[in-house]
Amino acid sequence: MKDQQKAILAALLNAGITGLSFLFLKMALAVTSPVDTLAHRFTVAFIAASIPIVFGWIKLSIKPKDMLTIIPLAMLYPILFFTLQAFGLVYTTSSEAGIIQATVPIFTMILAAFFLGESSTWLQKLSTLLSVGGVVYIFAMKGLGVSSGSGSSIGTILILLSAFSLAGYSVLARKMTKSFHYIDMTYMVALLGFLFFNGWSVIRHSAEGTLSTYFAPFASSSFIISIVFLGILSSLMTSFMTNFALSKMEASKLSVFNNLSTLVTIVAGVIFLQEQLAYYHLIGAVMIVIGVIGTNFLGAKAKNRNRTLQPKSTSV
Repeated sequence: MKDQQKAILAALLNAGITGLSFLFLKMALAVTSPVDTLAHRFTVAFIAASIPIVFGWIKLSIKPKDMLTIIPLAMLYPILFFTLQAFGLVYTTSSEAGIIQATVPIFTMILAAFFLGESSTWLQKLSTLLSVGGVVYIFAMKGLGVSSGSGSSIGTILILLSAFSLAGYSVLARKMTKSFHYIDMTYMVALLGFLFFNGWSVIRHSAEGTLSTYFAPFASSSFIISIVFLGILSSLMTSFMTNFALSKMEASKLSVFNNLSTLVTIVAGVIFLQEQLAYYHLIGAVMIVIGVIGTNFLGAKAKNRNRTLQPKSTSV
């Protein structure tokens, strides 16, 4: 299998896991707070990432002096992304957050063009907008109320910043894969996420005098199941697959795959939560899929055709 095909497969698996994560996140949040959920999520992720290293199955190639270089990457994701998202959802609705989050591919395309010099054809731009439009259409048709239940401008800004941080992560990770192995990057992100969110949770519990209840959520079997999925698959594996894919494909292409997670969430809701599948889900799904295909294949064909049409230089 070619590297590009492996990257596409990793992006598809990443979208599938991310889409399912919302179900497990709901299970975890029914037991404990968002901060504790993040703390335990990244504890499981860090333990899972450390096991193959402790047993010598995987050896890290990163040097201690280079670890500081990866801190900005971890600051963008998971630290800033999850923190801004958690507080943003306090002030806005999930529908608004979903629409704003769909702007990640647009931010990524702009940042990738500016910082990485990634070029995109008009077909790629239109395909990206079509995919984003599919997500926006689904959420809008679900009944986004502007006058009732809509979020404040603070929530909108926070969710917009979380989308920007995820786009920034994709661009920075794409750049760093040229200097660091994606396994090293994945491990460092898990480590820094573990330190930050556990530190935050411990400080909060200490201030409230509830430190003795820190591990109380693990008394719930549903929490254990959800946190294992969120920690190992939705945090560690998605980070690994994202970093791997970014080492093989452009950041702007990969970001469009994130919109597929919306489809997975909808299908999971229909299967597991008996939610109703409406006609606008199908229309939005078609828009998203065509947009993803267009971004990754039509644009590539156009670029190859342009290169073929360019006259070859001759030396005298």
